[in-house]
Amino acid sequence: MPTTPRKILVTSALPYANGPIHLGHLVEYIQTDIWVRFQKMQGNQCIYVCADDAHGTPIMLRAQQEGIAPEALIERIGQEHRADFAGFGIGFDNYYSTHSPENQSFAGLIYQRLREAGHISTRTITQAFDPVKNMFLPDRFIRGECPRCAAKDQYGDSCEVCGATYSPTDLKNPVSALSGATPVEKESEHYFFKLSDFEPMLRNWTRGGALQPEIANKLDEWFETGLQDWDISRDAPYFGFEIPDAPGKYFYVWLDAPIGYMASFKNLCDRENHSFDDYWERDSEAELYHFIGKDIVYFHSLFWPAMLEGAGFRKPTAIFAHGFLTINGQKMSKSRGTFIKARTYLDHLDPEYLRYYFASRISNRVEDIDLQFDDFVQRVNADLVGKVVNIASRCAGFITKRFNGRLSAYCSEGGLYEVFSGAGKNIGELYEAREYSRAVREIMALADRANQYIDEKQPWVIAKQPERETELQNVCSVGINLFRVLMIYLKPILPEMAAKVEAFLDIPELAWKDLHTPLTGHPINTFIPLMTRVEKDKIDAMLASEKPAEPVAASAIQTQKSAERAGALASDPVNATINFEDFAKIDLRIARIVSAEHVEGAEKLLKLTLDLGGETRTVFAGIKSAYVPENLAGRLTVMAANLAPRKMKFGVSEGMVLAAGPGGKDIFLLSPDEGAQPGMRVK
Repeated sequence: MPTTPRKILVTSALPYANGPIHLGHLVEYIQTDIWVRFQKMQGNQCIYVCADDAHGTPIMLRAQQEGIAPEALIERIGQEHRADFAGFGIGFDNYYSTHSPENQSFAGLIYQRLREAGHISTRTITQAFDPVKNMFLPDRFIRGECPRCAAKDQYGDSCEVCGATYSPTDLKNPVSALSGATPVEKESEHYFFKLSDFEPMLRNWTRGGALQPEIANKLDEWFETGLQDWDISRDAPYFGFEIPDAPGKYFYVWLDAPIGYMASFKNLCDRENHSFDDYWERDSEAELYHFIGKDIVYFHSLFWPAMLEGAGFRKPTAIFAHGFLTINGQKMSKSRGTFIKARTYLDHLDPEYLRYYFASRISNRVEDIDLQFDDFVQRVNADLVGKVVNIASRCAGFITKRFNGRLSAYCSEGGLYEVFSGAGKNIGELYEAREYSRAVREIMALADRANQYIDEKQPWVIAKQPERETELQNVCSVGINLFRVLMIYLKPILPEMAAKVEAFLDIPELAWKDLHTPLTGHPINTFIPLMTRVEKDKIDAMLASEKPAEPVAASAIQTQKSAERAGALASDPVNATINFEDFAKIDLRIARIVSAEHVEGAEKLLKLTLDLGGETRTVFAGIKSAYVPENLAGRLTVMAANLAPRKMKFGVSEGMVLAAGPGGKDIFLLSPDEGAQPGMRVK
């Protein structure tokens, strides 16, 4: 690891000030917080800032519904967010709001510089207008059929089924999400950021190591279709900052949201001894990192660096994207009680359980994380309570009762201690690379070895032999020192438990630099329980508290998802009734099987690569008993194209092919008529 302290500024994406923090959000903030705490333990100057994203139509409308000013709403939500983050030990150096004078100043400055450099243009556009609410409709307040795949009930800017992006005027059969009225078209002058001006720079920057490979590959799709001008203005009424030279026009929330990183840091600089320019000037040698979800990569990896470049500021050193959170293999769902708010979790469970579980699952790839509660219970109880805490509890009592709480004057197992302390180089590199799951595995392997040492030495047997008193002190002192090393490694993940350990060992804050110096001749305090076991009934109570009071009818797609989990169609289709409107939501498409292959370790599944007419999908189908992979290539079939992707242990399945039959060899793929083409909708 570098010996010269680094200057690092870190941000997480700004949570929207329109609702509570939930466990899906916490994947990002816990991941970021662990990395920041590790950097600080290395002696680096690492500053972590964030803020509430406080502008936009949704906030304006919610405030109207509650009969309060938007400022009152964002202040209340901001206090709730701060309390939730504090409950999970998220150690922001500054948490602010985008509705601030600093943010308004920077937004105006960046806009002015872009305009003066010729990167802003204006033109009259046609927008959807709600004639009942008498306002232009933001993209997300228009719903209709996707112009590409015809999926119903999609947003006005992008399709959640096929991933297409488009203008809301391209939607088929659009309706206003506010009034239900059919929007009318109305003209308005808008301001645009000319993103294409920065295409050469962005092509180089996105391939220069600042992004994960899979994100850089994804961005190539946008380069291939051509970078489009970005509409950065919105018409009144709108809650946000008015554009300085355009009365009645407001900055689109996504323009000032990332600028909120700069504003939050400037707010901190004005209160503490930091130089804003040292971190944000174009030639800054400081490091700047953004942790974000994969759903906002477009804004952060194209618009944001282009804005910074055009306004004369530095670009991020790197952007780290992560996947989404699923609960027990499914998207978080209010109807199933798995849309779990941060506050609900805190009311029932220790937050450090979740910090550890997330760390045990997080890698530096853009992968979804599945919170499986059975695994959650087993992992926390076995690793933290059964392994790590167990080391201290097995040794501390002997030191306290027999040796007046004082450790041995020397370390009797120097070689073993060096193995533990020497692991710090590799574990530190894994933390740096955000490979937390691998770091956790390394730490738990050491915990196993420490417990093995205690099992071999059997201090409880030695304690019965007075002549072996010195040996007893040495063995237990080694155990305590090995435990201390493990807690240094775990401190970025478990800061609360680390603080308890510091009090128990009567030491200053655990630091990475102390790894190679064991505690000798040192007094410790009486051991107190550091962590209790996860109780399943508390998880059940948490889930029960999030379930809606009234049952929610299953949709056709939910029924199909259940069938997918079972690996076949529902066993009792007669009783699994749904209404026609729900059935009509299923988007049935013609697909050509490009290839089929066996799935290692799966008895029933084949992996199918499907062509939907210019789009390729991967689907795992339980048809292995009836079909030979070699005979499927080139065949047309029918698939449910708007199922949400499902992460399985073999990979991600992006839909379902339709089949019928009693099972075994009698499974028959549905086949379309001759002349059908991939991508055609089955009606």
